[in-house]
Amino acid sequence: MPPPQVDPAKLSGILIVIEGMDSSGRSTHIGRLAPWLEQKGYAVVQVGLKRSELVGQALEQAKQGNVLSPRTMSLFYATDFYDQLENSIVPALRAGSVVLADRYIFTLMARDVVRGADPAWLESLYSMALVPSTVFFLDTSWRTLLDRTLKARASLDYWESGMDLGLSRDWFDSYLKYQRRMSAEFKSLAKKYDFITVNGNRSVSAVDRDLRAQIEQILIKEYPAGSKA
Repeated sequence: MPPPQVDPAKLSGILIVIEGMDSSGRSTHIGRLAPWLEQKGYAVVQVGLKRSELVGQALEQAKQGNVLSPRTMSLFYATDFYDQLENSIVPALRAGSVVLADRYIFTLMARDVVRGADPAWLESLYSMALVPSTVFFLDTSWRTLLDRTLKARASLDYWESGMDLGLSRDWFDSYLKYQRRMSAEFKSLAKKYDFITVNGNRSVSAVDRDLRAQIEQILIKEYPAGSKA
């Protein structure tokens, strides 16, 4: 069910989502795809988690405080998502732009299910989310994720390690358990929602070539000659 007063048939742009766990390379590839698409003549708009002008900053502060319940955090993230949907995603699609989403509702659903949320409640919560044209899932092993994480900042993050779940007092052990649970949930979502799974363990250039080749085909299908924004 689309948002009120939004007819998907009248949205001439396309929504491309890149999903994957932290350190899977999502942001890196969004950063490479955006200028490539612009060079090809497409208008590009980027969106992602915690970018809402309404609540993005407050949401980041709430994460630092670690005092809100899982359900309250779910609703906080949903507010962030729907504000961007209304004020960034839908207007861009109406204008015929390519919207690149660095994560979408699927990351939020996976995180919440791992934290005990009812999948049916989450599906209802996000029932007005627009269906993306394509969702790419960067399937990356926990070993690769860990290696990239430690190279980037030399320490583990509280939330990425699932420390709020009480899986283990040891951060490394908690990280492994949490990442395995997240991986299983993402693969379940990938099957249910027909993600295109991409091997995220490869080099940046190899994954980039793969994504570009598949997006080229999407553009040919979705944008008839001369219909770029």
